[in-house]
Amino acid sequence: MDILIYGFINSATLALMALGFTLVYGVSRLPNFAHGALYVLAGYICWLLLNRLGLPYILAIALALAFVAVVGGAMYQLILVRIRGMSISEIIASYAIGLAILEGLRWGGLKGGTFTLSAFLEGSVDLLGVSVDFQRILVVVLGALLVGLLYFFVNHTRLGLALKGMAQDERAALTLGIDSDRMAVASMALGSLSAAVAALILLPLGSIVVEAGYHVLIMAVAVCIVGGLGSWTGAILASFVIGFAQILTTVYLGAHFQVVVAILAIILTLILRPSGLFGKQKELEERV
Repeated sequence: MDILIYGFINSATLALMALGFTLVYGVSRLPNFAHGALYVLAGYICWLLLNRLGLPYILAIALALAFVAVVGGAMYQLILVRIRGMSISEIIASYAIGLAILEGLRWGGLKGGTFTLSAFLEGSVDLLGVSVDFQRILVVVLGALLVGLLYFFVNHTRLGLALKGMAQDERAALTLGIDSDRMAVASMALGSLSAAVAALILLPLGSIVVEAGYHVLIMAVAVCIVGGLGSWTGAILASFVIGFAQILTTVYLGAHFQVVVAILAIILTLILRPSGLFGKQKELEERV
């Protein structure tokens, strides 16, 4: 029962980490390797607003979310737009931006485990004989809510439908007057906002550290590759596959093997099914 409950929680955690990365790539085909850096940045900005300016928690969260969304949009508008369509350059540039953010935070004093955010809810509850704290339950609830809100946004709003059209067929969307660069800015802002939401939900479970940015990036890439780049359904399913595999590995081998599971999942997927579970990329044998 421990494996079942904590496997489900771990899967929801991975889905939250990967959702923003999947959104950006699905709409603009832009691999945002600054995703983990934006995650840490959101937590650090919220911490500064709480502890340096003394703002209320809710206001600090709102301002941190808005700030990271603006940073994500500005990244595309100022830098990534100049190399749009050059895949390797996009990866290098976005990773370099993320590296600059993370190491800049480290240089600015983000070290050790002294930077923490308070849990939204204190205490714990017994679920089928397993003690689970309220914050982890909130991770599952808010994760499901975020997925539902993004689904509604994409399928029932004007901007969301434009993003969906751009993701399905960019050339057809361009002929209908949809601006590709505007949609890319919107997707980057929304993807960054998703990373910030994930950070503010998950970071109360631990500390705000630079290393979390690299960890989140690895997990997001693993989920998206296994599920199929750009596929939301694949990302959710891959989160459960990797999430339960990590919990089983933790129980039988040790917690330090969790990252190994994610890396092995990437390698096996690229060998056996390069397009992922629900990806639309051509298989290797089709390209040879």
